[in-house]
Amino acid sequence: MSLVVDIVINTWLLFLKAAPWLLLGLVIAACIRAFVPQARIAGWLGGRGAWPTIKAALIGAPLPLCSCSVIPVAVGLHRSGASRASTTSFLIATPETGADSVGASYALLGPFFTVVRPVAAIASAIITGLASHLMPTSGRSGAAAAAAAGCCASSNIDSDCCASKPAQTSAVGDCCSTAAPATHRSAGAAAATRPADPSTGAGCCGPRETPPGVGARLAEGIHYAITRILDEFGLWLLIGLVVAGVTLTVVPPQTLSTYGSGFPAMLIMLAISVPLYVCATQSTPIATALLAAGMSPGAVLVFLLAGPATNLATIGAVRQEFGTAFAGFYVGCMGACALAFGLATDAAVTALGIDLVTGVDAEHALTPLWLSLPAVIVLVMISIKPLRAPLLQRLQQA
Repeated sequence: MSLVVDIVINTWLLFLKAAPWLLLGLVIAACIRAFVPQARIAGWLGGRGAWPTIKAALIGAPLPLCSCSVIPVAVGLHRSGASRASTTSFLIATPETGADSVGASYALLGPFFTVVRPVAAIASAIITGLASHLMPTSGRSGAAAAAAAGCCASSNIDSDCCASKPAQTSAVGDCCSTAAPATHRSAGAAAATRPADPSTGAGCCGPRETPPGVGARLAEGIHYAITRILDEFGLWLLIGLVVAGVTLTVVPPQTLSTYGSGFPAMLIMLAISVPLYVCATQSTPIATALLAAGMSPGAVLVFLLAGPATNLATIGAVRQEFGTAFAGFYVGCMGACALAFGLATDAAVTALGIDLVTGVDAEHALTPLWLSLPAVIVLVMISIKPLRAPLLQRLQQA
């Protein structure tokens, strides 16, 4: 019975520590949704060369998109004229890190991983994107795909039209607007001449109307963060916290010290990550459990990088869009980057003498109770649909 109590206590302490940072990440994600139109982001990724690839990684890194939701966005970017390198860079950087996962990393893994994780994610995305130039071009080009697919598949356009197909609005003119016929233009010209903000209702997002105010846009962003982002990873985050609590209680940190370090451990983590569907935020408490159980920081970083970016759904999308050969290249290059950064992380931790395991188990006091407890209450309320219904109703009326 005491074992169960210890598990509950450790899980509760982890939740207390993570709650304020998770809320902060959700707020940032809501602001990105409200004030950074995805159609404009698609315009920024047009063109070829190193800079669009770097820009794609920098733009994608803070976006609140997970391994699944990034796939239609990335495909849409490519079909609007974004280069294969930029699309690949965006596809890797976006699910590997984000505003919410950075907050969770600081809460559960400490300052070291808070810095190393996004840096390694962005660098891996840029390296893989640039290396894709070495592969022969195959599959459909962005322009051809845009011309074939059109702006919208049907006239039944929902409110998330530009969220699910942000790039298609940049490649083709007002092809979904009933007021104007389809006018095919280049991706750059379209991005420059047509409204980029989906909230204005231009093009495929609905009839033209007066842009909503700041308050209304922020309300929509909060609604999106609660109903789409939190609902998507909330259950998995809870499972991860429980797994972390069990591991911290049952498995001493020394148990995996023999098998949890070095290059073989990283290969094992890479092999586990490929078939596993895990988002950046939900992988954080699992990484905490692995680290506390004796897994080396480098092996943990391999899991954090490879898990969100090399799941089977992503690999299938890459294969469909760019061909089988490029899908194999994508997995190989991404895996090599994860292993390289894992080895570099272990070397840095050894050289600097950082004790990350102690930090994971002893930082509960860093977040004051007066901040953690209200954050837990808010998270619980917005996670349970009947409790959050009045809030969502007021947001819709805003």
